[in-house]
Amino acid sequence: MKITIASGKGGTGKSTVAANLAYTLARSREVVLVDCDVEEPNLHLFFPAPAVDVPVTTPVPEIDPASCTLCGECGKFCRFGALSVLKDRVLVFPELCHSCGGCVLVCPQGAVREIPRTVGRVACSRPLPALTLISGVLNEGEVQAPTVIKAAKMLAEGHPLTLYDASPGIACPVIETLEGSDVCVLVTESTPFGLHDLRLAAEVAERVGIGAGVVINRSDGQDEATLGFYRERGLPILMTIPFSREIAAVQNRGGLICRDLPGWEEQFADLFSEIVKIAGVSL
Repeated sequence: MKITIASGKGGTGKSTVAANLAYTLARSREVVLVDCDVEEPNLHLFFPAPAVDVPVTTPVPEIDPASCTLCGECGKFCRFGALSVLKDRVLVFPELCHSCGGCVLVCPQGAVREIPRTVGRVACSRPLPALTLISGVLNEGEVQAPTVIKAAKMLAEGHPLTLYDASPGIACPVIETLEGSDVCVLVTESTPFGLHDLRLAAEVAERVGIGAGVVINRSDGQDEATLGFYRERGLPILMTIPFSREIAAVQNRGGLICRDLPGWEEQFADLFSEIVKIAGVSL
C-alpha cells in the first residue's frame, strides 16, 4: 500500500504526521518512508542515520556545431527558453530545460543530442531495524523537482508499505508524489489559510481519483468551519492533534510524540487503521 501525506500549505505538520506514523508502523512491520519534499527535505532530522547517496540525472540538449545549420527549429519548439538560436551559434541554458526531448525530434539535421545532467540526489538510510528512509534532494536553483521525486519513488518500488511525504501546495511535485498512491492523508490546521488551501488540495486528490482523509493539527477546539467543509465534501476526520505546549516542546527538539509522549503511539496506530479503510486494501 502507498500512502501520500500532503497539505495545501506549508507548516501544517505534514512531516510530523509522516514521521510519527512511520515510526509507529516500524514498531511492528517493514515500512519505507520517502521524503518527496525535495526542495526542503527534513525527515532525516527525525531519523538521523548514515546515508548512501545516489545521483539523479536528467537529459539536456547538446548541439553539434558541425551539423547545425542554425535553422532555429529547436529554439522555436522550446517553450522554456532553454535554447536560443543566434546568427552564429545556439546557446543552451540547461538549468531551464525540462527534458522533454522535443528539440531532438524537430532538428532536421540531427544536430541535437542529449547528455545527462545531475539535478539532485536520493539519500537512502536505515535509521531503524524496520524503517527505510529515502530522501530526495533537489540541487539548489534547479527546476526538475518531479524528476528527483520520481527517482526517490523508484527506489521504494516493491515494498509492501510505503509512505510518501509530499511537498506543500498543489503544483507538479505534489501531482508526481500522488501518482500511484492508494490513499491521501491531508494535514491541515483550523485557520482561514489552512481551510482555503485544504480545499485546493482536496480537489486535487479528488481529480486524480485518490481517496482522502484529514488530520487536523494544532487544534484549539474551535474547528467548526473546518468540520463543516469536511461534512460538505464527505471527507473523514482521521485524527485531531491538539494545540499543546507539551507536543510543541517535543517537536521543537526534533522528537516524536508517538515515542516521547504516552498514548500517542496508539493514536497513530488507530490513524493507520482508518487509512487502511479508506484505501480499501488488505495488508
